[in-house]
Amino acid sequence: MSTAQQVPDILSPEFAADPYPAYRVMRESAPLFWHEATQSWIVSRYEDVERVFKDKAGQFTTDNYDWQIEPVHGKTILQLSGREHAVRRALVAPAFRGSDLQEKFLPVIDRNSRELIDGFRHTGSADLVADYATRFPVNVIADMLGLDKADHARFHRWYTAVIAFLGNLSGDPEVAAAGDRTRVEFAEYMLPIIRERRDNLGDDLLSSLCAAEVDGVKMSDEDIKAFCSLLLAAGGETTDKAIASIFANLLVHPDQLAAVRADRTLIPRAFAETLRFTPPVHMIMRQSATDVELSGGTIPAGATVTCLIGSANRDERRYENPDRFDVFRDDLTATTAFSAAADHLAFALGRHFCVGALLAKAEVETGVDQLLDAMPDLRLADGFDPVEQGVFTRGPVTLPVSFTPVTG
Repeated sequence: MSTAQQVPDILSPEFAADPYPAYRVMRESAPLFWHEATQSWIVSRYEDVERVFKDKAGQFTTDNYDWQIEPVHGKTILQLSGREHAVRRALVAPAFRGSDLQEKFLPVIDRNSRELIDGFRHTGSADLVADYATRFPVNVIADMLGLDKADHARFHRWYTAVIAFLGNLSGDPEVAAAGDRTRVEFAEYMLPIIRERRDNLGDDLLSSLCAAEVDGVKMSDEDIKAFCSLLLAAGGETTDKAIASIFANLLVHPDQLAAVRADRTLIPRAFAETLRFTPPVHMIMRQSATDVELSGGTIPAGATVTCLIGSANRDERRYENPDRFDVFRDDLTATTAFSAAADHLAFALGRHFCVGALLAKAEVETGVDQLLDAMPDLRLADGFDPVEQGVFTRGPVTLPVSFTPVTG
């Protein structure tokens, strides 16, 4: 059994600056070790993280979310298991796939993207994070739910506080207090809207959630509020960072940017490779239900397990040249990259595979396509080098670019 002394600490400034060398050390010399500060077992190899997520033997639970996310969201679908989870997932899933996604929400995605790009397309410069990526997915979700986009600043503040709470690995009391305030504020905002919507159903997602019924079960106001909170945080933060990271990766690989610009059918490949190479979420926790043997030792029952997606997705046992961004790599399948059959781990796997994966795919494909059209000679602002930030979630916090405006 390896100990934390042999590997870089995941709470250290050095790790936050660049976790990838630390991940390599973990995979090689400490694929499983106890991390005292987070009171969790750290798992870093692809085969082990994949096994935890797929959990075919029922050895892992999401009981960790009772303390990790319930304080900010309330009880969510992520914490449920068995039939209760299956019913709740059946209530919410239709909005994120098939005809609902195609007919109802693709126009919402398209419109929101164009509105944001119209704000800077004639200027010749933009910050793709501040002007687009942080705004686009939240605006889409607000529109889907039939909420007032004028409240965007509040939504953004809330989901930023929630993500900070989820990633509060060092137990900062101010971050914890901000998360608690967010739960109260969001409930005060959302519950009256849910009650009003039940009486006046419309064509939006919130109305669908209010009306949805599976085997005689409907979602309570609290269920819906918790799901909306989860949707704003999970759908906002992750798609925000994914869009920023795609452009950061392509801009520092101009040949691949040129290839994607020339052939837009490569956008899903660029997204899939970005999810592998620089995933928005770097770690997801689970709880062990039994003693479990993984590479490097045994996890005892009842323990918290921190699965390092950012490491697993760079595992040299799974990918050739894993530290190279390559849209054309042949060991990653773009056609299955947004399904539970994915061969990367950015959306997790198994029964808790990300319900919003196809929504994220639609947003990213639309956004990247429209941005490339609006900025034909897109380049990084002079002297700027993209830098990722974050430990739990990670991505560029700013991405200033220049381009020649399209006239006419």
